[in-house]
Amino acid sequence: MNNVETIDRSTGRGSSAGPMIRARDIGNFPKEHVWNGFVKGAGIFMIILPIAIGIFLFIKGCGTFTTYGHSITEFLFSADWNPADDSAGGGTVGAAVYIVGSLYTCGLALLIAVPFSLAAAIFMTEIAPVLGNRFLKPAVEIFVGIPSVVYGWIGLTILIPFLKAVFHLNQGFSVLAAGIVLAVMIFPSITTLSADAIRGVSMDCRKGAYGMGATRWQVIYQIVLPAAKPGVLTGIILGLARAFGEALAVAMVIGKTRAFPKSILSATSNLTSAIASDMGGAMEGGEYNTALWTMALLLFLISLLFIFIVHQIGKHGETENAAK
Repeated sequence: MNNVETIDRSTGRGSSAGPMIRARDIGNFPKEHVWNGFVKGAGIFMIILPIAIGIFLFIKGCGTFTTYGHSITEFLFSADWNPADDSAGGGTVGAAVYIVGSLYTCGLALLIAVPFSLAAAIFMTEIAPVLGNRFLKPAVEIFVGIPSVVYGWIGLTILIPFLKAVFHLNQGFSVLAAGIVLAVMIFPSITTLSADAIRGVSMDCRKGAYGMGATRWQVIYQIVLPAAKPGVLTGIILGLARAFGEALAVAMVIGKTRAFPKSILSATSNLTSAIASDMGGAMEGGEYNTALWTMALLLFLISLLFIFIVHQIGKHGETENAAK
């Protein structure tokens, strides 16, 4: 029989449930296919989008080397930045000042942010989890939601005058100011990912260490942190990636001086600041515009490098866990 027979225990009579089930399935059939297609389409779109962005940047950015005949060595290692704002070319495209400025500011931001982020993550998970989850975690989430222009404005109106007064500078715009602003901006990302990694460490590891007479700090330093190292490193790398891509807040406090910084108190410029401030005024298709697109391509390649490092850290962590 095509119908599915069911037995009503109270009456002992059979009933045919098959038509009802099939009718319900037929009614859901269009919805299932619509949502299935939507999910697949969204997934395919998320794969195609970064590939399309990469191809677009590659085409626009390679014009510096293919159309205007500059070398990669000149772009990466020369400090002579004077591209022509027309399609005739003939200028120079040495972006070493901007590259060094990005490395200085992001490296300083990591040096400032990582200790505070790790301390906050350990406090939230190991020292006072109730207090940390009730007060510190909401505060970290507030940091995430603050727009970058607010960070830049606070740095411009409060941090810059403070540094100028403390260090007796002619102006407070400096690598230090940019590093502090970036450190505050990447602090929540590193803290959140580090806390999640620490929470992921099995409680059995902690109990075993306590059972052998270890103190709380010994458990944190010798057991928890080594076990959570892949997640912590992932948070640091992703925080560094955000620091490299930040433009507006850094541009407001770094000084935008086209010179190598002599110290952390010197003003300089970086890749994102140069792109944000000059792209709108450069002639479309000109040498200047193309050189800025090459900077954008370099940032994209740096982002891909960070993603590759994160995947390698994840694979290494899985290998270590499997070995244990």
